[in-house]
Amino acid sequence: MSMYLLRRLAGLLLALPLALGSPAQAWELAGTKTLSLVGRDGKATAIGTVEFTTAGGQTTFRVAMNPAVMQDFFLSMREFKCLPGGTEVLCHVPYPYRNPASVVEGDLVWLEHALLFFYKQPTDFGAKLWNGVYYQLARTPQGLVGTPQAIDLNAIGAPPAQPGVPPYGKAERSDIPTGARWFGQLLIQ
Repeated sequence: MSMYLLRRLAGLLLALPLALGSPAQAWELAGTKTLSLVGRDGKATAIGTVEFTTAGGQTTFRVAMNPAVMQDFFLSMREFKCLPGGTEVLCHVPYPYRNPASVVEGDLVWLEHALLFFYKQPTDFGAKLWNGVYYQLARTPQGLVGTPQAIDLNAIGAPPAQPGVPPYGKAERSDIPTGARWFGQLLIQ
């Protein structure tokens, strides 16, 4: 091989990473991430944060709602943090019982249970717990994306018979048609 061809090949090999761009950094269950809801109008509203901490091989999380964004609603003798949007009001319902508050790759069920909501019409009085919304999370290169599913939050009105078992398995959830809820997507990025 001629010296010219060797130099040309070496130059191409050096330029290849620049041409391809730097590899995308993989999204991790680590650090503080922004929690957002996306309305039917396409607008994302940051409603809080999720803080992931890894210690001893276990990743735990803590959800914090932003009080500057989430409004206080007193419904059915209880205070809820709610976000009005379009034709609905979406209210956060923190899971009320002890749980590990941890996640592992491929199993985000306790995080999904920390992000339970119900919806109501702006003119409705009281909490509509049968209008529960469970966001099933899926991992993407940019973070976690939640798709809404219907649940009945009355199921967690009493302590679970098996505290370590999440109460909303696949059988307790049903798909919601696309566009049926004002907040059709939850993001953790």
